Amino acid sequence: MKGWEKIIIRKYDSPCGVLMLGSYGDKLCLCDWQTEKHRGHVDRRLGRILNADFEEGTSPVTDRASRQLDGYFAGIRHDFDIPLMFVGTDFQKKVWNDLLNIPYGKTISYGDMARRIGMPKAVRAVANANGANAMSIFAPCHRVIGANGTLTGYGGGLDVKEFLLRLENIRF
Repeated sequence: MKGWEKIIIRKYDSPCGVLMLGSYGDKLCLCDWQTEKHRGHVDRRLGRILNADFEEGTSPVTDRASRQLDGYFAGIRHDFDIPLMFVGTDFQKKVWNDLLNIPYGKTISYGDMARRIGMPKAVRAVANANGANAMSIFAPCHRVIGANGTLTGYGGGLDVKEFLLRLENIRF
């Protein structure tokens, strides 16, 4: 047992795969693909930084996130109003917060994102931070694509990234 704090987790079955939702207090700290290749790393990072253990269950935050995801996948919700908790380095948090500025139905490149955060030479670091994003869909890293318009890495897999972009009527 790490500490007294708990990250309450539950599964969410989306039309394109299973997501793990997690809340810490009154904030969503996790919305990550169950098949995500870095799942263990993300869980260890959250547990270590928050000094918390994982406990299966539901919370008002994960219930609300689930309802908002239902609306997103139904095509009727384009924005979210769940309080988010980003858990990572200051640089990662800067990148993840910038993801919140990418509008529904739009994409940007990793290079564009690096320029937007004032670090134009940090394209690879921006890509790595996107890869470490534990808040899929809510912090829409699926909207970040290669400079030539191609789909590049995504924690849920490129097929899921393509599904999400098509759901948002994005042509690539």
